Amino acid sequence: MRKYGILAIGLSAAWLVGCGPSAVAPQAKKDSSAYTLITVDPAHFHAALVQKEMYPGVSKKVFVYAPLGTDLTAHLNRIALFNQRKDNPTSWELDIRTSPDFMERMLKEKPGNVVVFSGRNRLKMDRIVASVNAGLNVLADKPWILKSEDLPKLKSALDTADAKKLIAYDIMTERFEITSILQRALVSEKTVFGDIVPGTPAEPGVYMESVHHMMKTVAGVPSLRPAWFFDIKEQGEGLSDVGTHLVDLVQWTLFPEQMLDYQKDIQILDGKRWPTVLTKADFQRVTGAPDFPPYLAENVKGDKLDYFCNNMVSYTLKGVAVKLDVLWRYEAPAGTGDTHFAVYRGTKSRIEVRQGKAENFRPELYVVPPSAAAKAELAEALKTKVAALQAQFPGVAVADTGKEFKFSIPDKYRIGHEAHFGQVALKYFSYLKDPAKLPAWEKPFMMAKYYVSTKGTEAGHKK
Repeated sequence: MRKYGILAIGLSAAWLVGCGPSAVAPQAKKDSSAYTLITVDPAHFHAALVQKEMYPGVSKKVFVYAPLGTDLTAHLNRIALFNQRKDNPTSWELDIRTSPDFMERMLKEKPGNVVVFSGRNRLKMDRIVASVNAGLNVLADKPWILKSEDLPKLKSALDTADAKKLIAYDIMTERFEITSILQRALVSEKTVFGDIVPGTPAEPGVYMESVHHMMKTVAGVPSLRPAWFFDIKEQGEGLSDVGTHLVDLVQWTLFPEQMLDYQKDIQILDGKRWPTVLTKADFQRVTGAPDFPPYLAENVKGDKLDYFCNNMVSYTLKGVAVKLDVLWRYEAPAGTGDTHFAVYRGTKSRIEVRQGKAENFRPELYVVPPSAAAKAELAEALKTKVAALQAQFPGVAVADTGKEFKFSIPDKYRIGHEAHFGQVALKYFSYLKDPAKLPAWEKPFMMAKYYVSTKGTEAGHKK
């Protein structure tokens, strides 16, 4: 009784200050909006970030199906904060339907036409398949699958969506990061980049490193991780989870809008995995749980947890050697945060995104000439390219720093990770309005991405 009393208080607070009485009252008139969201089991804060803004043509009433628990309470409180904020508050109204059979109930009632999934990755693919089979569109956070044996389910869901003229889409926020956009534009510019260097496993043509942290602040408040987040069978390892963004960026940058065949174009060469060790005190602080739960027992040694969240994968994509390192650390030092490093080696230059101390932990874009003799020609090519970029990104500039060139990017383009969810959602709704606009290459891109993320993770287990 005490547990549910606490939850009831949390729910009441969210309803009263975040949603209002209309969240549970019948609407006076029929909603004419084209799209109505259904949020299912919002076990990750990305589900709330989809609702950080309002969208034209999308009903302000959102249906939430979930079991009664702390994941749901946290989600409601985040939506309440968006509704309460001083600047540009949202006006979401939540119709919350809790029950143990929430998924089956949602499929039976179908009060909306767009299902949002985030978290609980082990079960996500089956839920996506069931939703598409029921005639519902899907907007789902990564990852969709954690095991390569589920690739046929992924293909089935995408094929069914095509047949029913539905849109099943995953949330690739990093495509909207300005440094990634500009990096892609430069790699595609022959006069600046030349051709991609195929490289070798020891010196790949593409290398990326992503560093994430367990203790985070979301929407201005500390965000506790649910204890199950540390269960790799439920959440996935680094590569099979957040690593999907890196895999996506590689193919999106190197082979934009091209059809990929993962069975022919990709070869997994090597994989490794290793843990980040958490003390019991670390675990208590990041989850609020008093102890390690029984389902983590196999990775608990004394008062420490071996959290296998770090991965390396080496593979080739259309003959180009790629290496990715996906790392998780406990907490970022003050004034820092998650970091991203990406380098593409071309015959005329290296295009790099760095986010280290020299950049004040903000991603910056660099162009590095192969030699001092090649610098003058590269400078002219960059001058021409930057002039062409003004049509889409006015104010972007490039400066000669001595040995290399650094891009100057106006702050108006640096909107932040949380805002990218709104950009993905707007793109998604444009596809819903006209399914024919969904690019044909997106489906094979997803198959290729999840082939690398799952097979690469499994390669680490073989060692």
